[in-house]
Amino acid sequence: MSLDFSPPQRKPQGESIVPMINVVFLLLIFFLMTAQIAPPEPFEVAPPKAQKASDPKADQLLYLSDKGVLQFQDSQGAAAIAALSPEGAKPGLVLRADGAAKGHRLAEVMADLRKAGFDRIELVVQQP
Repeated sequence: MSLDFSPPQRKPQGESIVPMINVVFLLLIFFLMTAQIAPPEPFEVAPPKAQKASDPKADQLLYLSDKGVLQFQDSQGAAAIAALSPEGAKPGLVLRADGAAKGHRLAEVMADLRKAGFDRIELVVQQP
C-alpha cells in the first residue's frame, strides 16, 4: 500500500464572464448618455403647412390643440403660460400649434406670450 501525499490536481477553469459584463455596461452607459429622451406630446398636433420649414432651435415647447387648449409640460391653459420662463428660452420659444386651431386663438396666445416676455416665438410648420 502506497500513500500519495501530492496536492490534488486542479480542474481547468473556464473563461471568465467579467470582461463581457464590463462591455455590456459600457455600451449601456454609452446609449443612455447619447440618447435624447423626449417626453410624449400631450395631444396629437398636425402642424399647419408652409412653403419653407426649418428645425426649431429653442428648449421650451408649448402646445396648442385644435380646440385652443394650451399645454406646457404638466400645465394647461393660462397656467401653461405662467409656467414658461422667458429667461430659460434661449433663443426663444417653440409653439407647436395644430393646423386646425382658430387663427384668433393663435393671435391671443401670441399676444399673451409677448406680455409674458417672449421676444421670439417659433411656430412649427410642415412642408406640403
